[in-house]
Amino acid sequence: MYALVDCNNFYASCERVFNPILQQKPVAILSNNDGCVISMSDEAKVLQLPFGAPIFKWEGFCKANNISVLSSNYPLYGDMSARVMKILEQFSPDIEVYSIDEAFLQLKGFENYNFSDYGTQIRSRILQWTGIPTCVGIAPTKALSKVANKIARKFPKETDGVYVIDSDEKRIKALKWTPLKKVWGIGYRLEKRLAAKGCETAWDFTQLSDNWVLKNFSITEWKLKKELEGVPKIELENEVSSKKSIATTRSFESTFSDIDNIKERVSTFAVSCAEKLRKQHSSCHMIIVVLSSDRHKKDSEQHRASKTVVFPYPTNSTLLISKAAVNAAKSMFKKGIKYKRAGVIVTGLVPTDNHQLGLFLHENPKHKPLMIAIDHLNTKFKADKIKLGNQDLKRTWKMRQERLSPKYTTNINDIILVT
Repeated sequence: MYALVDCNNFYASCERVFNPILQQKPVAILSNNDGCVISMSDEAKVLQLPFGAPIFKWEGFCKANNISVLSSNYPLYGDMSARVMKILEQFSPDIEVYSIDEAFLQLKGFENYNFSDYGTQIRSRILQWTGIPTCVGIAPTKALSKVANKIARKFPKETDGVYVIDSDEKRIKALKWTPLKKVWGIGYRLEKRLAAKGCETAWDFTQLSDNWVLKNFSITEWKLKKELEGVPKIELENEVSSKKSIATTRSFESTFSDIDNIKERVSTFAVSCAEKLRKQHSSCHMIIVVLSSDRHKKDSEQHRASKTVVFPYPTNSTLLISKAAVNAAKSMFKKGIKYKRAGVIVTGLVPTDNHQLGLFLHENPKHKPLMIAIDHLNTKFKADKIKLGNQDLKRTWKMRQERLSPKYTTNINDIILVT
């Protein structure tokens, strides 16, 4: 059996733990730079505040409905997530942290347990030790545990936040209740193709023949179908896999019309990508640089562009990646445009210690020990002490966070005092 433990409205719940005034009140959490709504409490959902709503357009609505709007406090959320996952390790040695607010547990050797009681124990301990409310779905497969969790979340009074699919009757009833678009692993395009076949629910999907699914889709969709039928095909992923691409894309604190500021920002983003590459022991074959104006300012001239740079050999050198990114930005820059956003994406990733070598072109051998030294110093002093010459030495990128709550668990100056 598998259990999926999901934290309810995680960002809003984290804020409520340390600010009880927010309990039972509508709360909305904003994205980077206080852009748009990315999380909200159930009370805000009832008021029909849309996900992704740009706050500058919905400010009046939030004030009229007494919705507390907060900036994303990622250090707090990350720390609270780590605490929740640490608790879950007490309930099973086999755990897959699926996202910041949910995890799968494989319950091997639990055949004689009452799964409903066990799920209740999980919820109670997490709530008591962290203050975070959760829902637990338990079923024979990961896909079905997702379905069970949705039922527990949808019907909290009837299920007490725990739902177990432990019979074929429950499985069929749950699949007939679940719309196709709500099934884990079925996106918009797949839903559209299955709808053409007459599939409206998860149950309809399981009624298709295995041969038809394999012929028209892939082994991934076939595995999902078998999972919904109660046959385990998707195992826990206990190891964190390396990313296939890495991106640093951010809005500027204000619009820039000069090339110098844009070069500095693009260089900083490229440095960030290069550091992430080295952390996962990867190198990239190419980078993509994007540059765009403020699309919300309709009265200003708009310009969006991207440029791909292919390296003759894979690299994770900050020097090479930054230089290529800056040159790409210079070639795209147009005078008179007020730019608001830029980004650097590194892709075509390969392991640093295992890639095809070139016969004539290769990276400067001095770069590797230099990068090791820079990473060591920046790690040791917990800050970007070493920067490139084209970066602003006194400037650090800072999100607009005008509604930020204190970092209660990660900053000694923000710890709550009890007197």
